[in-house]
Amino acid sequence: MKTKRIATLIIILSVTLLYPGKPAKAATPFRDLAAVSAVLAEAGTGEVLFGHNINRRHPADALSKNMTLLLAVTACANYEADPREIIEMTESACTEYGAGDSPLLTPGEEITLLDLMYCAYVGGSKEACNMIAEHISGSVGAFVTRMNAYAREIGCENTNFTNTHGQYNINQYTTAMDQFSIHSEAIVNPLFAEISGTYRYTTAATNLSEPRTLVGSNSLLNTSGKYYFAPCMSGLASATYEGGYSFVAFAEADELSLISVVLGSDVIILEDESTQMRNLTEARRLFEWGFSQFGWRTILSSTELVDKAPVTDGAGADFVNLRPESSIRLVLDNDIPLEQFVRDVTIYSVDRDEPLVAPVMAGDILGEITITYNGVKYGPIRLVANTNVELHRLVFIKMQIIELLSGKLARIIIWTLSLLVVAYIALVVRYNVIRQKRLRRIKAAKRKLAEERQRQQRQD
Repeated sequence: MKTKRIATLIIILSVTLLYPGKPAKAATPFRDLAAVSAVLAEAGTGEVLFGHNINRRHPADALSKNMTLLLAVTACANYEADPREIIEMTESACTEYGAGDSPLLTPGEEITLLDLMYCAYVGGSKEACNMIAEHISGSVGAFVTRMNAYAREIGCENTNFTNTHGQYNINQYTTAMDQFSIHSEAIVNPLFAEISGTYRYTTAATNLSEPRTLVGSNSLLNTSGKYYFAPCMSGLASATYEGGYSFVAFAEADELSLISVVLGSDVIILEDESTQMRNLTEARRLFEWGFSQFGWRTILSSTELVDKAPVTDGAGADFVNLRPESSIRLVLDNDIPLEQFVRDVTIYSVDRDEPLVAPVMAGDILGEITITYNGVKYGPIRLVANTNVELHRLVFIKMQIIELLSGKLARIIIWTLSLLVVAYIALVVRYNVIRQKRLRRIKAAKRKLAEERQRQQRQD
């Protein structure tokens, strides 16, 4: 698989898992589906578009190799193993497992881990599966324990493994939904995607063999075959007497990533006496229906202005527009009208009956929105201010003065000034009192002097 496709799937995973719940599905045309059980679901979200006996237990058969390869590539990603490492095949790994088995590899053969993984998945080699197990976990038994533990970890409640390759065992079983879980977990690993997306592969020569050309079981990848399906990116088929014909595959088209699982199908003979493997054709039929009937649709955009919040003391604005902090995109039936999704908006200031006072900055969280369809809720998504709302200038000045006057230093200054004013007034009053007394004394002295002069003049 190309890196671009993997990156797209990872983005879908990181975004859509935020929104639980399942919208309504389109009416299914698959009442005649030739399978014991089947599922078609979106790879990233787990959205089931079609399901039939999805939790019914079924022989795991060769689909067990999906878990074997998943653990192998995970070990490589975690640096527990190196794909370039050369491994020598052991006697224990090369034990035959039943009549009709034709081992691909032989004891003593030296082969890289990467080619070993191709031999296991594309070539269907049981001994390659066992050798992978021994190399990574030390023994087949320890690896099978790891397979079961990982299956539980990713939510596979109806899957159990007793071997690495799918040789029939009554205690080795899986379900359509569990196979979806395993493949959706695996497909985001680039190495798994590369190996599982290969139909024909040639190994390097080994010390005991010339290069081998391997041909895979997923004929939807065969560009020259009658089953070819261009959107198919990976997959694995299985055929046993006990489990019938089964198939799991991943396909991608029009930004939609789907996984189809078909368990317990059959092979029919057509009028021209050719055969038709219905595990492949039914999986393709599910894919074609899914791609034509469903698609990613945006029910809420982060650029949409969904409401307004009233603002007090704003400069030139008495409200601010609100937009969602993130978008909601869902895999929906193309026929569902978006008008059927009911929106419930909460503006915090209005809900609490508290005024929203400027300034307001773009990105401030001011509310939330929840969307409901058929009883399923999506969200809540936070609503944020779309723009800034500045504080009115006069109000700003008033608030600055109030803030200034309310400070401790301002109170000290005011009290100091007040005391100085009182002292000044006291000094002025005292000065005036003293001045009045002096003026009275001067006036009395002048009067006395005038009287003395008048008396002296009379005597003369």
